[in-house]
Amino acid sequence: MAFLLHCPNCGSRGPYEFKFGGECKSAPEPGSDLKSWCDYLYFNENMSGFQEEWWFHVMGCGDWIKIRRNTVTHEIAGK
Repeated sequence: MAFLLHCPNCGSRGPYEFKFGGECKSAPEPGSDLKSWCDYLYFNENMSGFQEEWWFHVMGCGDWIKIRRNTVTHEIAGK
């Protein structure tokens, strides 16, 4: 993968310093049915194009960052 992720604490780093945390999505309301929770926990859209994602800076500061990345080209939108 030839892209850089920008950590606000450590600066721009390669993706190998991070662990992918999944797509950003809203959790169901408390008391929601089992299907809603299963979809939230196990279903990912995996769409082509830009999506918001969580990344954990394992080999750095240990913070979670949210980025908007194109899943086809790995282009990062903004910093």
